Amino acid sequence: MSNEHIEALTIAGHDSDGSAGMPADLHAFYARGVYGMGLLTAAVAGNSQGIFAQQLMPLDFIQKQFDVLNDDFKIKAVKTGMLANKDIINVVAKNLEHYQMQNIVLDPVIITKHGATLLADDAYQAFLKKLVPLATIITPNFFEAQKLTGLELKNESEIKQGAKMLQKMGAKNVLIKGSHHNDRQPEVKDYLLLDDGSDEWLTKPYFKTDRVNGTGDTLSAVIAAELAKGNNVKTAVKIAKDFTYEALSHPINVGAKYGPINHLAAQEEMKQ
Repeated sequence: MSNEHIEALTIAGHDSDGSAGMPADLHAFYARGVYGMGLLTAAVAGNSQGIFAQQLMPLDFIQKQFDVLNDDFKIKAVKTGMLANKDIINVVAKNLEHYQMQNIVLDPVIITKHGATLLADDAYQAFLKKLVPLATIITPNFFEAQKLTGLELKNESEIKQGAKMLQKMGAKNVLIKGSHHNDRQPEVKDYLLLDDGSDEWLTKPYFKTDRVNGTGDTLSAVIAAELAKGNNVKTAVKIAKDFTYEALSHPINVGAKYGPINHLAAQEEMKQ
């Protein structure tokens, strides 16, 4: 029979070097035993040294992808990535609601791990209004969480406050990823706030490497994969945290500069 295998969807941009965006999401889905499909919003021409061009998909093409995928497949979870502008955000939000898609993992892709802004203000406002209230879980990096909350997040108390603010914006569960832009820090602490009010700090040692492309994509994609399997949010996040750390801490030599994380190593380590 069709659709017996668990299926999850990433709505994202395609990175031509395979390190981030949709390729990283699909790597992560596969590694966690979930069949992944990709709804393309954009494509970027890039390598390990940078991004040199991008092309946004036409809105009618994005709409057609939603229609044909939902006509044929039983999608158990959705992960969003690069949405680029207000019009794309609006069409994505409209279809997530129209098709009553479930287990939505919202990876903001607003600001890079290095602090560079990716969305214009009108797109940012659309993101807040249309997408955040649909999120089963939102997974901002440290800089994105600062932008979303307006807080400096300089201590644990402020991070907890920020997570509660994101819940008030509509996200059911919140994972604020810890700062990891300081080589002197001994560990990275992520903060998880669940919809029942319970919370937890998730800590891993800081691993210094320039092979970090796709880290955030992978974390959010593994959460989506685990939710698709029927795991609860807390379990899904813990598995994703462990998987991403294994992929990060077993560097793979691909590219000249900022290479990808190692999904194959993580897949093997998580079997043990």
